[in-house]
Amino acid sequence: MNIRIAEEKDFNTVKDITQDTIKSAYPKYYPQGAVLFFSEYHSDEKIIRDIRAGNVYLLISEEDIPAGTVTISDNEIDRLFVLPSFQHRGYGKALLDMAEEKIYSSYDVIKLFASLQAKNMYLKRGYKEVEYLTIDTGHNDYLCTSVMERHI
Repeated sequence: MNIRIAEEKDFNTVKDITQDTIKSAYPKYYPQGAVLFFSEYHSDEKIIRDIRAGNVYLLISEEDIPAGTVTISDNEIDRLFVLPSFQHRGYGKALLDMAEEKIYSSYDVIKLFASLQAKNMYLKRGYKEVEYLTIDTGHNDYLCTSVMERHI
């Protein structure tokens, strides 16, 4: 396994990991309008902007296949996704460990928005819920998410 900074040539890979994971995992936890909201939120424009800023990382599996991604912006973790076929191999943990280490080198608090399926993982890692949000998706559904923080 290798984690490296994503380059512009990796845009489609990062986009595919993001969108494939949303379309596969999120319908198990959210109504269709919320899934569509997530998909639109992680737009091409945001992904390419973050890649150009040097904020996106790509995890390459032992089989030399891109399997996961995470975005770090200041002290916030965003867009942490592992393709469903590569989940339960420790890749999400590896991405999160790397992101936390990078953030803690400059900040004493990490912030993130936790999806329903990821919330327990973050709680087990010492994150605390600081706010609970209900967002109107604009697609006749609501999205429930937690704002979480972890301090050194």
